[in-house]
Amino acid sequence: MGIRALSTVGVALGTAPFLIAVLPPGTASAHGYVSGPASRQAQCAARTVSCGPVQYEPQSVEGPKGQRNCSAGLANFRELDDDGKPWTVHNVRGTVDFTWTLTALHRTASYEYYIGGTRVGYVDMDNAVPSSNTQAHKVDLSGFSGKQKLLAIWNIGDTSNAFYSCVDLNIGGNSTPTTTPRPTTSTPTTPRPTDPTTTRPSTPPTTTPRPTDPTTTPPRPTTTRPDPGGTAWRPHATYQVGDQVTYQGAKYQCRQAHTVHDPNWTPPNTPALWQRT
Repeated sequence: MGIRALSTVGVALGTAPFLIAVLPPGTASAHGYVSGPASRQAQCAARTVSCGPVQYEPQSVEGPKGQRNCSAGLANFRELDDDGKPWTVHNVRGTVDFTWTLTALHRTASYEYYIGGTRVGYVDMDNAVPSSNTQAHKVDLSGFSGKQKLLAIWNIGDTSNAFYSCVDLNIGGNSTPTTTPRPTTSTPTTPRPTDPTTTRPSTPPTTTPRPTDPTTTPPRPTTTRPDPGGTAWRPHATYQVGDQVTYQGAKYQCRQAHTVHDPNWTPPNTPALWQRT
């Protein structure tokens, strides 16, 4: 909070001065960003992409309403506008759940979602205060395909500012490659002609076992290593403050109560929700 003016009033000699602090206009006490699928600033906070100051405050990408960029027009966050950085592209289909992590609650006018110049989603909040620190919205993206950059906007209700988040998507993309099995071919066998002058005794056929291929090693049994401690993090689970989980061998403690709405919302991707211990 900035101090715009200082006023000193002396009633009599020896009277201590007092200070009047005035908030700058349009300053919101709320902060937030899209954490699932992980937005560009969420990836910065998780250190999956090398970024500047936004890695320390992904929730602070705030600027005047009406912009159509990822950085809110802020010079110190301009790396978010760089489409050439190695941002994670999320494979999605049809209707997608977008989850906001709110580090402070504030009256909300609306949420908007854009692909290019097309608004693909709108949620009217009627200036209500969010009921929790996570907000999830379903957005229909079935009219688009291929790689797209989605801009999510949180319009604050009682200021002229908004918060901005960009999410990189591959709409209609597969999360795992599809393997087509090769067709099995067989060689037809031509029967040999029978010699009418020779009568062979009827004997049962003899089956010769095939030799073992020395290059083939029988598969080893699969063993499951015990979890190093705590409960393994799971998508679609509900966690409370203080819960401890493990993910990829690391331990994390829950900072905010939430439900995992998206498989990409892992502890490393959501530092506002999980703290590594």
